[in-house]
Amino acid sequence: LQLFKMAANLVRAMSPFPRHLKELRIHLCQRSAASQGVRDFVENHYVDLKKSNPQFPILVRECSGVEPKVWARYEFGRERNLPLSNMSSDQVAKALQMLAEQK
Repeated sequence: LQLFKMAANLVRAMSPFPRHLKELRIHLCQRSAASQGVRDFVENHYVDLKKSNPQFPILVRECSGVEPKVWARYEFGRERNLPLSNMSSDQVAKALQMLAEQK
């Protein structure tokens, strides 16, 4: 319960996303243990994140065997990514927050 609250607070802190951030893409595997935290994050926090950022593209892509990762696209087409393997839902939220804060 404490970790759920921590991730939820991070999601609220990210809303709305800064203007220089243009898109988030989350890739995960439907079954792998390495993607469990990402699946938990999506199941528990995607709706709130999308409600807080209704016009912002947040893409979730599931593919068997893929390494869990998040990509952030910024102004001028610049992109950064972070691996999310074996992270908890809270760690995934922190990774998203870190990408959102970068310029």
